[in-house]
Amino acid sequence: MKNIILITGATSGFGKAIAYKFAAAGWNCIITGRRADRLHDIAADLEKNYSVKVLPLVFDVQDRKTVTDTLHAIPEAWKQIDVLVNNAGLALGRDSFEQANLDDWDTMIDTNVKGLMYVTKALLPFMTARKKGHIINIGSTAGKEVYKDGNAYCASKHAVDAITKAMRIDLLPHRIKATAIHPGAAETEFSIVRFKGDNSKADAVYDGYKALQAEDIADIAFYVATLPEHVCINDLVVTCLSQANSMYLQK
Repeated sequence: MKNIILITGATSGFGKAIAYKFAAAGWNCIITGRRADRLHDIAADLEKNYSVKVLPLVFDVQDRKTVTDTLHAIPEAWKQIDVLVNNAGLALGRDSFEQANLDDWDTMIDTNVKGLMYVTKALLPFMTARKKGHIINIGSTAGKEVYKDGNAYCASKHAVDAITKAMRIDLLPHRIKATAIHPGAAETEFSIVRFKGDNSKADAVYDGYKALQAEDIADIAFYVATLPEHVCINDLVVTCLSQANSMYLQK
């Protein structure tokens, strides 16, 4: 088969853009997500437009058993995964610590941290057997500095940063690359989810400046994934021109 990439959270935002970027370059894609209709529509569109093979897998990365069972059961030809992009993640709410919703905290930790670990752990035997592979974790500038009312989300993205560093050390003998990409403000469904469908609050996040677009992160993911075999970009922090870090934004 051609090169294979597996992307979690591929039904929107960064994940969807990454799938289209790699498919356009001739990569076969395994795409995962919770929204079955949207996932299958994307798979059909990629196959039609780019003449690649696409394997859509519907699951929630929070569900450890389903993640493990589904990924271990993929056909042998699909197990030759070259690149894993752990993209599935979200922010829920933006509340002060004492007012935050515990269910929101659980969902963010279970998705952003544990889900990333479940998917990677399930796929690693395929990569270690080949002594080859590249894991790209989508972090955030929130994983570099904590901002007001960011509490659990910032903690989850700090964890992604630490987990990526740990992967890089532990997987060194297996010749597996580990890269973290940390985007700043990006105009995707992210803020709609964070503000639980309040479009006015979500739109206000991006007023007055040009935010990153999903395609920007897709371009970066493709770049780091297609460097020479001996080159690994370990850590990238990416913002739009109007943003200095997770706290400073000029509108």
